[in-house]
This record gives sequence, C-alpha cells and structure tokens, in this order.
Amino acid sequence: MAEAIKVPTMAEFMAAGKKPEVLFWVGCAGSFDDRAKKITKAFVKLLSKANVEFAVLGTEESCTGDPAKRSGNEFLFQMQAVTNIEVLNGYEIKKIVTACPHCFNTIKNEYPVLGGDYEVMHHTQFLKSLLEEGKLKVEGGKFKGKRITFHDPCYLGRANQEYEAPRDLLRKLEVELVEMRKCKTNGLCCGAGGGQMFKEPEKGNKDVNILRTEQAIETKPEVIAAGCPFCNTMMTDGVKGKNKEGQIEVLDVAEMIAEAEDL
Repeated sequence: MAEAIKVPTMAEFMAAGKKPEVLFWVGCAGSFDDRAKKITKAFVKLLSKANVEFAVLGTEESCTGDPAKRSGNEFLFQMQAVTNIEVLNGYEIKKIVTACPHCFNTIKNEYPVLGGDYEVMHHTQFLKSLLEEGKLKVEGGKFKGKRITFHDPCYLGRANQEYEAPRDLLRKLEVELVEMRKCKTNGLCCGAGGGQMFKEPEKGNKDVNILRTEQAIETKPEVIAAGCPFCNTMMTDGVKGKNKEGQIEVLDVAEMIAEAEDL
C-alpha cells in the first residue's frame, strides 16, 4: 500500500512559523468530486516528489465564485471573492497553483480589482517550471508511443493564451500527440463553462460535450488528455455516450505524469 502523503494546511505552516513556497488551491471539484479527487492526489504526489513546500487552505478554502459570476450573480461572486481574499491576504499569500482553470482564471484576472493580487499558475505551468528547474523528471513510461489528443480548457487556452505548457509535458512523456481539427485558439468548449456544469443543457439537437467528444474520437486517440476537472467530466460522459468506454481513457495531464512515474 502506498504511503499516505501528509498535506499541511496554511494554519499549520503559520503555527510553525514558516511559509510555504506555494499555496495549492484545490477548488470545489478537486475537493468534492470523486473523479477530480484523483487529479488532486496525482498533483500532490508530483509536488511531494519534487520536494515542493506547499500548503492548502483546507476548510478555510471556499468557492472562488466563478460559477456565480458566469451565471450572472455578481453580488454572490463578490461576496465569495472578498471572503477568500481576506483569508489569502491574512496569510500573506504570494503564489498560488491550481489544477482548475476556472479557479486559475478567476483568481488571476478578477481578484486583483477586489484587492487580491497574487502570482497564479495553472498546474501544467507549474509542473513545466519544475521540469525546467530540474526538480522533476518526466519521461516515457506507460504512455510512450500512445496516441493522445489534448483538449484545451477554455479558461486556460482562449482566456489566458496558455496552449504549450500541457503539450510540452505530454511531449516529455514521448506520446504521439495528435491535434483535433478544432484546437488551441480555435478550440471548442467541453460544454461545462459559464456555470453549465451545474445545470442541464438547453434544448438543441446535440449536447456540446458529445460534439467535442466526436471531434476527439476523429483523431483515433487511446487517451484524451485534459487539464481541467470540468472538461474531464464532460469528456468522460461524452466517451460513455459514444460507447467508447474501455477503449478511450480520459486523463488529466498530472495523472498521466504520476502514472508514467508509477507514483
């Protein structure tokens, strides 16, 4: 049985008179969704392997307010954001890493005007920086030569122009990276953005996640790689909807690296 990794909270760090290198913002999906928890665990294993001093807020972390803002409830968003900013500023947080592009985009671009100014990184950007600093080694492993397509999360890609960090990590795994016809600046949403993750879709002739999954299947992948827990859910549902379960895996980039490293 794998040894359990101790994840310290900011409160514990402060009590010991120390400050972590980075705060890991887990996010609602990474905390409560059973599938997304696996992404959280994989990323934590990689942080531990790279000897990164990190902490989480634990029960002091609340929703960033992204779903409220995207669905038009600005008042609720600001209440949630200000509460989080008070906690973050109280701990004098400077650097935040998160595996959720929605949290990444909201804290990075919408918290500064409310008094929350931090260096915010998506987990693929942070893993890439660990690689460049020589703290983490990534190579082939079980995905070497496998046919992989990467689905760009809207809030990482088109909203923040980050397309290369996840792809650079996948290339390090020595996979055969194949692009969908709609990718990067021309990427298609998985169907969960704008608060849609938490409601049934409007009536139409095809759900967005099914359309996007069909575009992924066109590339004949063995794995659809994702960089967002919402995308992961939508693409997984799409794969089930197309009866491709067992043939195509949907995995977060961090999970792939952790699996390749056999962590």
